[in-house]
Amino acid sequence: MKIFRGHQHPALAQPCALTIGNFDGVHRGHQAMLAVLKNEAKHRGLPARVMTFEPHPREYFYPGTAPTRISTLRDKLTELARCGIDQAVVLPFNARLATQSADAFIHEVLVNNLQVRYVLVGDDFRFGSKRAGDYAMLDAAGIACGFEVARMDSYEVHGARVSSSAVREALAHGQMDDAAKLLGRPYSISGHVVHGKKLGRELGFRTLNVAFRHDKPAASGIFVVRTHGLGAKGDAPVDGVASLGIRPTVEDAGRVLLEVHCLDWTPPEAGLDSAYGKIIRVELLHKLHDELKYEGLEALQKGISRDCDNARAFFAAMHTETSRQTTRDRI
Repeated sequence: MKIFRGHQHPALAQPCALTIGNFDGVHRGHQAMLAVLKNEAKHRGLPARVMTFEPHPREYFYPGTAPTRISTLRDKLTELARCGIDQAVVLPFNARLATQSADAFIHEVLVNNLQVRYVLVGDDFRFGSKRAGDYAMLDAAGIACGFEVARMDSYEVHGARVSSSAVREALAHGQMDDAAKLLGRPYSISGHVVHGKKLGRELGFRTLNVAFRHDKPAASGIFVVRTHGLGAKGDAPVDGVASLGIRPTVEDAGRVLLEVHCLDWTPPEAGLDSAYGKIIRVELLHKLHDELKYEGLEALQKGISRDCDNARAFFAAMHTETSRQTTRDRI
């Protein structure tokens, strides 16, 4: 998938099929829309193009009350690529875009720069300054300017609407199975392994640290996790326990960090340091508890030890259930 920052790029000046949205989490509702887009693009012989925004518009207008972030931009783009999208256009949501009229957005961005031939939007789609633009306005412009416009209704699972808000709610309550059902996959965070304060070495629980580039993650706390990308391509994921948050016992500075301790992983000859700089993907499978502020490092050490024991118990139970299911399938 090709990624473009902004809409004024020569490679974008070709006819396309387009959908527009924030796509936070790229949940099953998004995936259904992207599947329709791909199919319509294929029938027309056009590239399937997605326009998204960074930051989220509500983070621009209401930074104090903006929704929590499900995914980083990296993870969003990774999922869009996995869904088979050809091109992603990331528009910086800034003052210029925020004050652009709906009519100017249609003619300057969609028609002149992106050469749209087909536009697919959700049932609650609004655009332009003060959210003045809606589906009816876009449809009328399509008739006048020669592009088709389609609207997709909400996607439901068991009668419940799938939305980014529903995913955020599940993650906020630590309901990782519910979040996975809405996403169509386990919730995960990816990023480069970065250097931390090296405190884990002193405590006897070395960690791999991944920065979460937003100050309000949708999930926080202590989790049972699986980490992908530590070995060669195709290697099995590594079981572990992780903290996602601001580490209140040792550093209450507000910087969000995902710290992963691998339970039974034998690193290569270069040791754990060989992971620095690698891009890993961490699946958050089960929440153990919220972040805790321990009285000191000794209490923190004991707490981490308990978390590791509980994570091992979780994986043991999961393996037992998998074995039982395999036996039932054979019977």
